[in-house]
Amino acid sequence: MDPLTAALKIAGSGLEVQSTRLRIVSENIANARSTGDTPGADPYRRKTVTFGSELDKASGADLVTVKRLGEDDSDYIEEFDPGNPAADERGFVKMPNVNILIEMADMREANRTYEANLQTVKQARELIASTINLLKASQ
Repeated sequence: MDPLTAALKIAGSGLEVQSTRLRIVSENIANARSTGDTPGADPYRRKTVTFGSELDKASGADLVTVKRLGEDDSDYIEEFDPGNPAADERGFVKMPNVNILIEMADMREANRTYEANLQTVKQARELIASTINLLKASQ
């Protein structure tokens, strides 16, 4: 397989995994204040994405893949809120282990990586089109 087609496949795999990453980060942000339904119940647990690489036998290129969707096993945050239906007998509520600042940084990084992969796809397409035009002109 030619290098331009391989570049398209690699960038395409990057677009796919960053799209998954953006979805997971968005889900974490949306559930940053989701508590359990009953006193002492566990709230939403932050989700994580682990990347891996996979050899594409047709192109010989290493493609990035989503290796695993997991959960962050760090401790929940406890907040004093005795009026909350999920508060325990001491008045504390278990809150999700989601840090909005970390999620926003992850979102920004995923967005920039997505844009870089998209630019790579655009450049590879332009180079392929230029090559085809040169071949047509030489005939």
